[in-house]
Amino acid sequence: MAIWNLLWLYILILYVNNGRMEASHKVYPQFQSLSAVNIRQLHHTAFHFQPPKNWINGPMYYNGIYHIFYQYNPKGAVWGNIVWGHSISKDLINWKELEPAICPSKHFDIDGAWSGSTTILPSNKPIILYTGVDSNGIQTQNYAVPENLSDPYLRKWIKPGNNPLIDPENGVNATAFRDPSTAWWLNGRWRVLVGSERNSRGIAYLYRSRDFIHWTKAKHPFHSAPNTGMWECPDFYPVSLSSKEGLDPSYMGKHVKHVLKVSLDDARYDYYTLGTYLTNDDKYVPDNASVDGWAGLRYDYGNFYASKTFFDPAKRRRILWGWVNESDFTQDDVKKGWAGIQAIPRIVWLDTNQRQLKQWPVEELNTLRGEIVKMSHQKLKKGHHIEIQGITAAQADIDVTFYIPSLDKTEEFNPSWEDAQRLCANKGSKVEGGVGPFGLLTLASKNLEEYTAVFFRVFKTSKKHVVLLCSDARSSSLEDGIYKPSFAGFVDVDLADKKLSLRSLIDHSVVESFGAGGKTCITSRVYPTLAVLDNAHLYAFNNGDETIIVKNLNAWSMNKAKMN
Repeated sequence: MAIWNLLWLYILILYVNNGRMEASHKVYPQFQSLSAVNIRQLHHTAFHFQPPKNWINGPMYYNGIYHIFYQYNPKGAVWGNIVWGHSISKDLINWKELEPAICPSKHFDIDGAWSGSTTILPSNKPIILYTGVDSNGIQTQNYAVPENLSDPYLRKWIKPGNNPLIDPENGVNATAFRDPSTAWWLNGRWRVLVGSERNSRGIAYLYRSRDFIHWTKAKHPFHSAPNTGMWECPDFYPVSLSSKEGLDPSYMGKHVKHVLKVSLDDARYDYYTLGTYLTNDDKYVPDNASVDGWAGLRYDYGNFYASKTFFDPAKRRRILWGWVNESDFTQDDVKKGWAGIQAIPRIVWLDTNQRQLKQWPVEELNTLRGEIVKMSHQKLKKGHHIEIQGITAAQADIDVTFYIPSLDKTEEFNPSWEDAQRLCANKGSKVEGGVGPFGLLTLASKNLEEYTAVFFRVFKTSKKHVVLLCSDARSSSLEDGIYKPSFAGFVDVDLADKKLSLRSLIDHSVVESFGAGGKTCITSRVYPTLAVLDNAHLYAFNNGDETIIVKNLNAWSMNKAKMN
């Protein structure tokens, strides 16, 4: 039974015009009152947001304070009895817990206050749109407002009596109608998307309103695609063609592309396309090179789902935050306390090639850096591994640039190798190659009985080089019966300078990796038994014929963030 079918952690972030929270929504009555236990301390993260019990769902920024709202079952450790938990922060890294913001209490949400979004109205008043589920499983879109705007923490929220605002009309699947997006303003009306599915076609419905209370469904879907299943957590926003700066969701200038992200319920991964917003028709058209569905682009090629972006006007950036999902989640896992975790918030912007997005951890994370260890011009011959000593290897931030002296030994790339994850599984870190595999062995035991390998492998075609980035967890734990996948993505990079960079955030049971400056990102959730706490090690390695140079490596021990 997949963890993402049980618990969803999403993010609702609100800053001036933004925010929203996501959730996957299967209810398991047999588990709803199963007690949650404290997270197994060996695997409890130190600088990723993680609740002491159960799991999480979102953030927002309002009047100088970030708020994170999260899907929370106060009576148990799986999906059901869902309320909106609430924590606050001034820096996206350190958090303090508050009382729940929204609880099921009305006929329209008696079976759960599910995912939603937050928008700041022109009068600087935040308003939440969220999906409520009634006793018949019907999903409607409802709203809540702060009880006291003078409270800087916005502790209490109320549901006005004119809910629900949006009911599923005829032709809409009433049990697959959820996750209202961040709203944007255009030509005198607010617009919002709601995810849905009909006959295996994923759909983003568009609704318009002049006053944010009375909503009308557009005649045609904003966008849809066949054979993609339920579209959860739709997210729509502009990105600049010429700058890393983020844009307000209502910005409609000439020099932009738009991003439409959906979380595919069938695949349990987030996919996005780049395209054009046809404002006259209120439709979205992906670029010819941007593909809907399973073959499309992903924010993250690992354990990452139900993400949400928001525009941060204070620092002119767009921030992405997602849920580190898992698989094969069992009742025994609940007892062990393997609960949900938020990925580190990332800035996101359009790559200069205009074919994809790039991501990087927010700068606030650097405030947790402690002691630093440096390495440069270190040769890695075939079969060699070098330990990076002097840091807390289970709780670290590593930024390394590798130099490839020659690409002459690069392996031929077979055109049938379209599936990066399958290719990584067939050509793992132990399989010798021409150029690579080379990279890092994270959360490794002293004798390498356990490790999570994060590495590059380079291939060639008649026209270009093909770079594969893997995060392979198959050797991450000696424990049997747990999910230990090999994740991978191709890296769209030019090797003219023969350099590849890699940054990995290691946090006890999470390894987040950013290849080539954030072109390809992979998050792995792992559960080592030997490579824990002070018994964890970190190595640079090479199993390819070509000698690799560690041109520059910086590794920091990371301090613990303040949580709750």
